[in-house]
Amino acid sequence: MHIAYNGWFWDQPNNGSGMYLRHLLHTLRRIAPDLDMTLIVPPHNRSLDNLPENVSVVNASGRGGKLGKVLFEQRAYPQLVRRVNADIAHVPYWAPPLSSPARLVTSILDVIPLVMPEYAGGVAGRLYTSLVAAAANGSAHTLTLSNAAKADIIQYLGLPEDRVTPTYLAADSAYHPRMGRERDAAVREKYRLPDEFVLCLGQFDRRKNINQLLLAYTYVAQAEGDVYPLVLTGREPAWRDPLFPNMRKYADQLEISDLVQWIGYVDPEDMPSLYRLATVFVFPSLYEGFGLPVVEAMACGTPVVANEISCLPEIVGDGAYLVEAGNAREMAGAILALLGQEALRDALINQGLARATHFNWRKTAQETLAVYEKVMEM
Repeated sequence: MHIAYNGWFWDQPNNGSGMYLRHLLHTLRRIAPDLDMTLIVPPHNRSLDNLPENVSVVNASGRGGKLGKVLFEQRAYPQLVRRVNADIAHVPYWAPPLSSPARLVTSILDVIPLVMPEYAGGVAGRLYTSLVAAAANGSAHTLTLSNAAKADIIQYLGLPEDRVTPTYLAADSAYHPRMGRERDAAVREKYRLPDEFVLCLGQFDRRKNINQLLLAYTYVAQAEGDVYPLVLTGREPAWRDPLFPNMRKYADQLEISDLVQWIGYVDPEDMPSLYRLATVFVFPSLYEGFGLPVVEAMACGTPVVANEISCLPEIVGDGAYLVEAGNAREMAGAILALLGQEALRDALINQGLARATHFNWRKTAQETLAVYEKVMEM
């Protein structure tokens, strides 16, 4: 069986699609050493680092940019799939070609532009969403990240239920409560982190809903003062786009700026330490296909507060404290409960650690391989 992968995101390991592709190929190579795999990469690809053994690479010609991406997905990739005589073409993100010379498997990580239309962008963005939505119906099988995401795909794309399979993501082995702890002190110093703090990964678009957490922190501040500052990670946007409401300004309006520490971009290798150092991790997102950060935090032994939305009840089980989306007072109560009640905190840590073990890349790869085999029988 020969699988040809769309490698548009291979050189972007910090992108969700790039991370997914890398973990999938590495794990497939371990569990199916005889599987024939070809990675088809675009002309802009800057790196083939960390490529698994015995994976062939084919370089496409063409151009970069948005138009180049569409041409790669719809023309260059299918042409090269034919050239390498692959049995299955696997596109590991939501951009299948309208026509494929091989059986087509598509991984749709989420359908955010359909669930939240403001994320479709302008005219060009809406046209692209329409293109990939139409092309999704040509897939022999679709992989996704959760049962909640599967339900959305069926609802918004009209795909048959038996042609959509959830295969969960997993935290990397570096996300562990003890392994790697020797780096924690250096990471604390590098980012000038306080002794105790509440952590949130600061992707600042509307969907990530940081405003709910900031409002919740007005209640936290009344009870805890400056004992537990809020640490936000991530590069800040220009704050001019409507999708990126000005969180700096909002923190000023709430008069909590002194309690918020903006530490900017965090190197990926530092993230396990950052989770371990945090007293509580908060995930206020409004919509997710999976929500990998909550699994990473649980795997590091950090108690999690998150909104009860889309896939998160399915993912966290009893391993996190879930609150009503948009309810800042309830979120504050959950944070304060974990800060002030050691027994509750310890119980949630243990439940989170246990829950995180349900997710592993070996299982994801095995389930993906089973889909390949099913598709080959069609």
